[in-house]
Amino acid sequence: MDKMYKKIKTGGVILDIDGTLWDSTEIVSDAWIEAFKIAGIKEYDITPDILKGLFGRPMNEIAEILMPNESPETREEVSSNCYLLEHRYLEKNKNDIFFEGVIDGIIKMSEMLPVYIVSNCQKGYIELVMKKGGFESCISDYESYGNTGHCKAYNLKLLSDRNHIKAPLYIGDTEGDRQACEKAGVPFIWAGYGFGKPISYLEKLDRFKDILDII
Repeated sequence: MDKMYKKIKTGGVILDIDGTLWDSTEIVSDAWIEAFKIAGIKEYDITPDILKGLFGRPMNEIAEILMPNESPETREEVSSNCYLLEHRYLEKNKNDIFFEGVIDGIIKMSEMLPVYIVSNCQKGYIELVMKKGGFESCISDYESYGNTGHCKAYNLKLLSDRNHIKAPLYIGDTEGDRQACEKAGVPFIWAGYGFGKPISYLEKLDRFKDILDII
């Protein structure tokens, strides 16, 4: 029997990416490993599970955690190479890494109200995700750490204000997402199938498509 949800009035839904829309950790871990090889760094082991615990953080924090003994300059160089490789690997990937029901859910949701994306990702990542999913026309606006140099709370507020969204909702999967929503004053919906376990949330989704029963 499907879970019964209480309807929530919203003027727009804002989406996280990693752990909410798809799982790219296996591909991204390959990109980090290759970037380390290029830099001649051998002591760090990057796995999909390690990345699942880091996704959602700003990119500079991830680099610092993954390379604690390297200089800021080395971290920046390795990170830049990683992001280039990541885009290349994701573009070439033929496997479907979107969670079940995401693409169809976004399309159906966009017919009901505006849909947005805010992520702590690098510049160009959101565009790549939309292209891979074929739902570019469904997304009304988006913002990222790579575009603004600011974290998720700032970008949530920025996107909400410039689009005049009344009562926005954010769907994410981590405690970091919850904290960003709290700072931005945006209610947080937990993608319970994702990577994290936030300490609180307005509602939990067992499947992405369940959002259609809430809005």
